[in-house]
Formats: sequence, C-alpha cells, structure tokens
Amino acid sequence: MTEKQGNLQEGIRLFRLKLWDKALKELLSVEAEKFPDEDKNELAYYLGLCYTKLERYNEAMLYLEQVVTAAGDVLRIYQCRLALAYIYIITKRAKMAEYELKKLQNSGFESPQLYNTLAYAAWSRKNNKSAVDLYEKALEIDADNTTAMNGMGYILVDAKIDILRGFRLCRKAVDRKPNNAAYLDSLGWAYYKNGETVEARTWIKRALNLAPDEKDILQHFKVVTGEEE
Repeated sequence: MTEKQGNLQEGIRLFRLKLWDKALKELLSVEAEKFPDEDKNELAYYLGLCYTKLERYNEAMLYLEQVVTAAGDVLRIYQCRLALAYIYIITKRAKMAEYELKKLQNSGFESPQLYNTLAYAAWSRKNNKSAVDLYEKALEIDADNTTAMNGMGYILVDAKIDILRGFRLCRKAVDRKPNNAAYLDSLGWAYYKNGETVEARTWIKRALNLAPDEKDILQHFKVVTGEEE
C-alpha cells in the first residue's frame, strides 16, 4: 500500500467513526493523480459523503456527481443518487430530487430509503397524498422502518388526514427510537393536533433538549406553549 492509499484508508476509517471533520481533512490530503480509476472513485465517494454530513452541499454535489457519472459499483452509484436527491430537497430543488429518484426507480432499484426520500420530496412540494402513498410503499418493504413511520405519521396528523393513525405511527417510531429528536417532535405535534396540549409540551420539550438548534422543533414548541399561534 502506498502512502497515498494509506491516507485514503485512514480517511475512510475516520468517516466510519463519524469523525467527519477529521475524515475530510485526511481525504483532502490525498493526491490522487496517479491513482487507478477505482481508487479515484472511492476518494470522490467518501469526499462527497463527508461534505454531505458537514452540510457543505455545493462541494458535496461536485464529488457525488463524479461518482454517478463514472462507471463503477452500481450500489455506490445508487447511494450517491440518493444523497444528491437529499441535497436537492434540503436546498429546495424538489423537482431535481424527484428526477434523480425516478431514475433510480426506473432502473429497478427499490428500497425503503428510496421511497422515504421520494415521499419527503413530495411532501416538500405539499403533495401530501403522494407522500403518504410513498411512505406506505416503504413500509411494505420494511414494516419496521421508523423513518417511514414517523414521516407518514406526521403528515397524517399535520394535514388532519387521519390523526388517530398518525398518532399511532408517531408513537411506534418513538417506542423504537426514544432518543430521536425528530420522532419526539412528531409525537408531540400529534398530541397537539389531538388537543392534548400538556402532553404536546412535554414531548416537544424533550425534542428541543436533544436538538436545540432545530428550527422546526423550536417553531412547534412556540406554538404549543402559546408563544406563537
């Protein structure tokens, strides 16, 4: 193993430890000009994921697109398309996200993650019915998928489509992952939509304690405490 390849492997090790900043620094130190194409693609893959984790989306897209357009590991290309779709949603480009996701779908690739991301893109465009249908598909593949439970539960409650079922789904997601701030917030919001304000405050406060900088949770807390109607 050359020194450059050693730096690449160390960057990957740090990435797997979720030390995103350190992993990025190590990966950026790699000079890959003389790498074989396979190693170059691997470097681009991990750089793209590191930048995504660090919410540096413009840099992330450059590397993720390199992987998508290069011949290589099909599953890795699928994962990069999902990451690109996520970035497009976060940066309010839902149509571009759906384009990437539908390319995956049309190629025969199906997974709960694909349907969850498609559902989130539909919800971000205020298409609640499509979002619910897509979360249903995710749960058909994996009945214990907490992302789909929480996402569908929140929409059913927030849009007043089926508050009771939505509440049950949110409750189920929290039972499986009790320290997930997004799930706690959804359950609190479900209580609020069901007219149980005291319970709503309790759960959303727990969510806010875990994620004090999360704007959506803070907004919900203001509503349930009467600071904002």
